[in-house]
Amino acid sequence: MSTYVYGIVARSHPALPDGLAGVGEPPLPVRVLTEGELAAIVSDAPEGLRPKRRELLAHQTVLAEAGAGGCVLPMRFGSVAPDDSSVTGVLAERAGHYKERLDVLEGRVEYNVKASHVEEAVLHQVMAESPELRGLAEANRQSGGGSYEQRLQLGEMVAAAVKAKEAEDAADVRQQLEPLAAHVSVGPESTGWLVNLSFLVDRDSAAGFLEAAEELRKGRPHLEVRVNGPLPPYSFVEPGPAEPEPAGATGE
Repeated sequence: MSTYVYGIVARSHPALPDGLAGVGEPPLPVRVLTEGELAAIVSDAPEGLRPKRRELLAHQTVLAEAGAGGCVLPMRFGSVAPDDSSVTGVLAERAGHYKERLDVLEGRVEYNVKASHVEEAVLHQVMAESPELRGLAEANRQSGGGSYEQRLQLGEMVAAAVKAKEAEDAADVRQQLEPLAAHVSVGPESTGWLVNLSFLVDRDSAAGFLEAAEELRKGRPHLEVRVNGPLPPYSFVEPGPAEPEPAGATGE
């Protein structure tokens, strides 16, 4: 049977809770494979594994239980190896890398910060900051709304100002929070967000980081700022090419 991998820890990591179970229906028992100074938290891999809510939560629960006892390098959901010996083989091959990552992540957690514009508020702000835009809008108003070309010109200028504001605010969010983190990882771009950043934060500094994020939110009412965490440090694992292959990558 294939082996499902949740994460990698130091061999000295405290024992996991008795009876801990992970993915599968019924949930499969979690066990630990050791190799040298490292260990992998695993279970058997169920057939037909899919990213359903119950399975995702089971994966997260195992990582949360492991993380409560010390540093863990979390694997993405669906990381499956052919068998136990393949997992221990990877631990042996990548021992130096995984030890370095464990040292970097020890005592640290991840916070993901996303920000987007509050449309009405940012439109009001760019108009307030630009005498030219206000003048054009007033001229159009006085002429009964303006011609099609005048309305188009105003719309294009407003769109350009909002775009510039997005870049300015994205840099501002990073500038305010980056000094409070050990490392920053830029997440994938997606529609609706002008910022998607993950911060690696010392556990002892987490309160200060959250306070700074709250001040950022209060001080910039044209921004919607969302903070998710503390999370396992997925964005900072850097597993390299020897990471177990996600389930489904071979057409399962």
